[in-house]
Amino acid sequence: MIQHLDAETYLNLVRGGAARLAQNRQTINDLNVFPIPDGDTGDNMYMTIGAGSTATGDTLSEMSKAVSDGMLLGARGNSGVILSRIFAGISKGFEGLKKAGIKEFTYAMRSGVKEAYTAVSQPVEGTILTVMREGVEAAAGSSSIEEFLDLWIAGMDLSLQHTPELLDVLKKAGVVDSGGAGLLCIGEGMRAALKGEILPFGQNDNASVISTGAAGVAEKSPKVDISAFTENSVLEFGYCTEFLLRLQRSKVDLDSFNESVIHDWLASQGDSLVFFRDGSIIKVHVHTKDPGAILSKCREWGEFLTIKVENMTLQHHENHMDERFKRSRKALGIVTVAAGKGLADIFREMGADSVIEGGQTMNPSVERFLEAFDGVDADTILVFPNNSNIILTANQAQALYENSKIVVIPTKTISEGYYALANLDPALPLDELKATLEGAAASVTTGMISKAIRDTDIAKTGDFVGFSGKELLTGSPSRPQALKELASKLHAGTADIFIIFRGEDAPAEEAEELKSAFEKQYPATEVILLEGGQPVYDYILLIC
Repeated sequence: MIQHLDAETYLNLVRGGAARLAQNRQTINDLNVFPIPDGDTGDNMYMTIGAGSTATGDTLSEMSKAVSDGMLLGARGNSGVILSRIFAGISKGFEGLKKAGIKEFTYAMRSGVKEAYTAVSQPVEGTILTVMREGVEAAAGSSSIEEFLDLWIAGMDLSLQHTPELLDVLKKAGVVDSGGAGLLCIGEGMRAALKGEILPFGQNDNASVISTGAAGVAEKSPKVDISAFTENSVLEFGYCTEFLLRLQRSKVDLDSFNESVIHDWLASQGDSLVFFRDGSIIKVHVHTKDPGAILSKCREWGEFLTIKVENMTLQHHENHMDERFKRSRKALGIVTVAAGKGLADIFREMGADSVIEGGQTMNPSVERFLEAFDGVDADTILVFPNNSNIILTANQAQALYENSKIVVIPTKTISEGYYALANLDPALPLDELKATLEGAAASVTTGMISKAIRDTDIAKTGDFVGFSGKELLTGSPSRPQALKELASKLHAGTADIFIIFRGEDAPAEEAEELKSAFEKQYPATEVILLEGGQPVYDYILLIC
């Protein structure tokens, strides 16, 4: 029986949790409330805990902090952000400890509950928060770490089965809370690891994982057009160089070391420098023509945890940002999130400096937001998440970033983001501008059409369902019919503007015919058809 938890054992617990979640991530994804293919909770939680599974540290305090830091940068979606805060709270509970007994372990788990609840402005019971809290409560008074994990898991399992009684939306869909189910998987993996069951992290993942990102999170490798830099090219923009440097006691005195020594040297070697220190970790982003010199010099102070070096000529070509590396720092920048080439192009045409690829089933990480902020290089950056499951991630990135003032406009849908951006007036004072944008977003009604992946009261598997917010409104074997019924229920005929964003699976001819039909049916309403190219949703409607 293990009496004390040390750094190595703690990391094994985290990796065990990640491995068990990897085995069940698709099952967790399938626990989505809506009967459409938008479930990504399992992916988000796996990416998040995976980002903390590469941590290093000599003491329990150092290791748990490193795990927490990795998860913070890799956090994706609401469930991922809350999971990262659970482990941040656990880390706070272990602060200053080389190892922990049951008393300290219990305190740390309670700290995880407290931290998770503070991460959500309006905590909702019947979610991962409830499952974690009631699980920890069930384990109170345990005499050993093994007993705690056993009772914690049993308590979480019981709590999870009760979540549909707390949330009508779960009960109606016939599912339990997906975030709570993911946490239960993590707990089971932690217990298995503690008992010596070998769960090789990453071996059982059936997702398309190709490389590991800067925060240790599994990501798909980006597409790179290598033809943009040939044997005849001249290096014009240099290299975007990013790394996490762990300061080493063998090289510096951590208690008295002033990181400005590194900052000032880096500033003399490149530009677009973003630099901050968190404990013994230095986070660096810099543009330079000699990354080798920078990497070599920085080893005088520590060793690298992650390194990423990219030729900015390729970035310049791929992202069509010809002025990005030539212009001076701008006053106001814009970052949006969208999935689909059409939507990305639309937002860029409306003035977005950076469009992060993401949305339903593909939530971007905190790290991805930080990279986008670096690229925009503005005094103030407005952020449009355009998805309710991405707002928490954007807020986490806002809290971390220090090189610009970040203002998150909490847009929950593509329609809200589009209409808010259409009402952007850079001449307004920032407070007034924020209120205007939020007001514009709130004035929009959003409708969506997607294919059902299970039977419901109004549709069968394979039918097309229409919904707004959390309410299913229409269902039909015919996609055009489902759209017409949804438009009617959302009172499109009384609106001034009716915009239809065509998804990648909706035929262009069908969309044009629907536009013509709506123009005849609603002569007083301006009907606009835009090519969104978005996945999951065949049509997105903006009614205002």
